[in-house]
Amino acid sequence: MKHLTASILALSIIGGAVVGFAADQKPAGKPNDKITPYTLKICVVSGDKLGGDMGKPYVFTNDTREIKLCCKSCLKDFKKEPAKYVKKIEQAEAKEKK
Repeated sequence: MKHLTASILALSIIGGAVVGFAADQKPAGKPNDKITPYTLKICVVSGDKLGGDMGKPYVFTNDTREIKLCCKSCLKDFKKEPAKYVKKIEQAEAKEKK
């Protein structure tokens, strides 16, 4: 019984790590998908400078748009309201072009 319990516990720990790792990876899009690059120099969630005190930005793809956040902890807030943050990105990019 101890071996069974230990095996189940080990599999659940390893399985959780694998699922978490897979969730952090960029999805391999179709060859015809065009990913819109993130051109802002700040994190859309916190407003902090990318590559500043937080170190290397956390980069991922949301649909067909690259998103860069100052740190992985901002991802939780982004996922709560992704449409809000994508709209903020688009507005900031449009303002930069002017």
